[in-house]
Amino acid sequence: MADNTQRVSCGRDLTSVPDLSSDLENSMKAGFDFICIPLVHPRYQREFSDGSAKDRKGPVTRSDFLLNCNDWSTLVVGKVSPWLQLDSCHEVIRRNSEKALRQELMFSCHLALPSILIHLKNGNCVNLARVVNEHLISGSGPQYWIVVPMKSAEEECLSTFESNPAEPCTIEKQVQHEDTWKWWNKFRTLCGSSKKLGVVLELSADLPSDLEIDRWTGEPVKVLMLSTKIFLTNKKGFPVLSRAHQLVVKQFFKLDVQLVLTGKVRHEDKGIKSYQLYLDHLFQTRDPPDNISQFAKGYEDFLQCPLQPLMDNLESQTYEVFEKDPIKYSLYQQAVYFALLDKVPETESQTQTIVLMVLGAGRGPLVTASLRAASVAHRNIRVYAVEKNPNAVITLENMKLDSWGDQVTIVSCDMRYWNAPEKADIIVSELLGSFGDNELSPECLDGAMNFLKEDSISIPSKYSSYLAPLQSSKLWNEVRLCRDKEKPLEAHFETPYVVRLHNSKLLDEPKCLFTFEHPAKGVTDNNRYASLEFDIGVDSVLHGFGGYFHCTLYRDISLSIVPSSHTPGMFSWFPIYFPIQDPIYLRGGEKLVVHFWRACSSKSVWYEWCVAEPVAQPIHNPKGRSYTIGL
Repeated sequence: MADNTQRVSCGRDLTSVPDLSSDLENSMKAGFDFICIPLVHPRYQREFSDGSAKDRKGPVTRSDFLLNCNDWSTLVVGKVSPWLQLDSCHEVIRRNSEKALRQELMFSCHLALPSILIHLKNGNCVNLARVVNEHLISGSGPQYWIVVPMKSAEEECLSTFESNPAEPCTIEKQVQHEDTWKWWNKFRTLCGSSKKLGVVLELSADLPSDLEIDRWTGEPVKVLMLSTKIFLTNKKGFPVLSRAHQLVVKQFFKLDVQLVLTGKVRHEDKGIKSYQLYLDHLFQTRDPPDNISQFAKGYEDFLQCPLQPLMDNLESQTYEVFEKDPIKYSLYQQAVYFALLDKVPETESQTQTIVLMVLGAGRGPLVTASLRAASVAHRNIRVYAVEKNPNAVITLENMKLDSWGDQVTIVSCDMRYWNAPEKADIIVSELLGSFGDNELSPECLDGAMNFLKEDSISIPSKYSSYLAPLQSSKLWNEVRLCRDKEKPLEAHFETPYVVRLHNSKLLDEPKCLFTFEHPAKGVTDNNRYASLEFDIGVDSVLHGFGGYFHCTLYRDISLSIVPSSHTPGMFSWFPIYFPIQDPIYLRGGEKLVVHFWRACSSKSVWYEWCVAEPVAQPIHNPKGRSYTIGL
């Protein structure tokens, strides 16, 4: 059960508002948080150039004195007139509609409304987008909520005929499947993918395919609009949603959407409040957040630059965050335990001492885990804790004094340049980044080869990076808004970001990209190149790629942040996001081919990437011009 101290934000859509103050008060009493009202009476068609109503006297709409400014700006969402046809082929209708829309948008700014609803009725929306974009680029005004039906009105009509065998369908051949997402994608593209645009997704009685519904999770859906028509009646006479509709609503609760109820009351004896109570009940019974969601609360879709632990010394707070993950260190302890059992037979457990080196010891959690594993396994170990950060070494020295004793030797040195007094039987490290090798684990562990025995064990022993195409206008916009006077505009699109993916949708399953094994055999070369091919299931927009890793610690003990094999309860790593400078429209059934490089020099490591099919794009971050990981 979710936290019931919260409640769903729910609005009431009103088509006629004869008494604004009274209607607002009644809606608040029924449990609604805001109302959606026409800015101008829906039947008041203005004529600005020709016609008998050109010189009509009197106010266009109600006075702003009806509510105080605070109520206008917090409790009211405006709706533009339904008769507007900005893309009409009739010039007079088009011009009248343009002027009427500008008039209404200006008045919404005057009232300081938080949002304004604009309905998309079809894909013919170029001129509508142009006029809306004029207000978007002005930098002021409300949020623009674009109402998009999950299914077009024509398809809904066809579904009604098909569900009623008594009425033969005569329009089936004339109505083809029309993807309403394309309406939205066209509109937002024409408006430059502005952050001020949001989607109001209107649930249809007959839901589209799961692929089409899931695609909306990568769009800026702000509101789900539910018509009273789609509600059923339970045994007690109360309004309820079908199981399929419940699942869709709960799916979008993860995006913190608001709800809007539209349509007349169809359960008169229960009243309008019964709808609101039911929707709040759905919210209260949604799935509770897991450990990762609780840990990441507030960091969803927040771009962070990956750590560079070789160049920078981590702060105490950073160490503390990583140390809060109990799952990771429990798995490390299991891995060390089985490695010790394999290294030392029971008959030699009292006579043989294993040399175990923790490389990159930080504040000591791996040292503690290794000592615990040795105690459980009844094996003797001698531990070297190697750490380059002089501040963390202070903590290690204190841990040795207070807890570990002489069983542990503290080494303040970069592992790559350490002259070890003896060779190691087991090395343990936690140098992995969100993409596996992006915090230079291969380079660090290659430097440790000099003090490894021939049969030494590395924990981890193997790790692979994974890549998947994703759609997320939210993330792409966040990158676009990054500004740095010292860098060119494309630099931010050539930089990977660690991010808790939230308002995004993977377009195919992640696939393995690069793999590293330790101890490395023979001459090591950490340059890598691979190309991956993905199948696109439904028309989408590519905004970049999500990166993950899967790591084998020892035997079958593994850590993973790949969605299909994510280690339950582990939250030490968020995925990594590789943006592309220009979003790519992908059609269902197409093949997407991406090329990826991991390049190394004597001073740094960097990634390069590009899309080759279905359209070719320039290579991102060539020669590490925008982003490198310093050695």
